[in-house]
Amino acid sequence: MLQSILNALFSCSHQRTTFPLTPGRRNGAARTYVVCLDCGMELAYNWADMRVGEPVPAGVPAAEAQPSFR
Repeated sequence: MLQSILNALFSCSHQRTTFPLTPGRRNGAARTYVVCLDCGMELAYNWADMRVGEPVPAGVPAAEAQPSFR
């Protein structure tokens, strides 16, 4: 409860965001999102309503570092 009160008082309001981005289609579904310029959080974007939605869950990294053998 205390955490939710602190988040309401001191968290980022995500007022400054990028233009909506749609990086590519996976399995026919396009995921459009915006990025907050203040805190860097990715937020879902709904083109139909033209509104920012919930935070996007962290995705899988594009590439993983491979071990180097000598």
